[in-house]
Amino acid sequence: MNYISIAIDGPGGAGKSTVAKRLASELGYHYVDTGAIYRTVGYHMSLMGIGPKDKDGIERCIDDVNIQIEWQDGVQHMFLNGQDVTGEIRTPEMSMMASGVSAQKCVRDYLLQMQRDLARTQNVIMDGRDIGTVVLPNATVKIYLTASAEVRAERRFLELQGKGEKVKFEDVLKELIARDQQDMNRAIAPLKQADDAFVVDASYKNVDEVVAEIKDIIGRKVAAL
Repeated sequence: MNYISIAIDGPGGAGKSTVAKRLASELGYHYVDTGAIYRTVGYHMSLMGIGPKDKDGIERCIDDVNIQIEWQDGVQHMFLNGQDVTGEIRTPEMSMMASGVSAQKCVRDYLLQMQRDLARTQNVIMDGRDIGTVVLPNATVKIYLTASAEVRAERRFLELQGKGEKVKFEDVLKELIARDQQDMNRAIAPLKQADDAFVVDASYKNVDEVVAEIKDIIGRKVAAL
């Protein structure tokens, strides 16, 4: 059986996870949040007192990272060495840790096969920053979902406020731009648009409009197989 794989790449805050979850639910596919996988690695390193740029420390500890993914009521839960860390990894600090550790070759090599195996055994929608370029270069459909930095920062700002965190918009915007630069300029698997990806700009579209646009793209591509 040939499984369908949908790769959604793009910068942080563009709405990849929200859109991918909705698409997976409506299409009956498994949603794989690869960012959560890297956040989990980053969380382990932070527990060990290892910084995101400590190449030697990360290489020394990467084999101690045992990650499992479980879907509970349609929600992807991340388990680190048997412990559910789904809530712990959703902080701005873990976002920067994820960006840092994902730039390390040993981490990417360690997780690459795991991600590809998920796509080999089921229909998946996978989002991240290098899914269509590195992880699933032969994905059935590739989407590059983007939005302006200001719009993305506003969304992240409201999300953090909704969680009760006291943050300033200017700080969120500055951190987001820094994350973009770190992701786009890293030596290994930088964030970039795949040559055969469909670009979807979500700056002035709501979630329903973005989901409908991508569903139309997927429908046309799958029908042409």
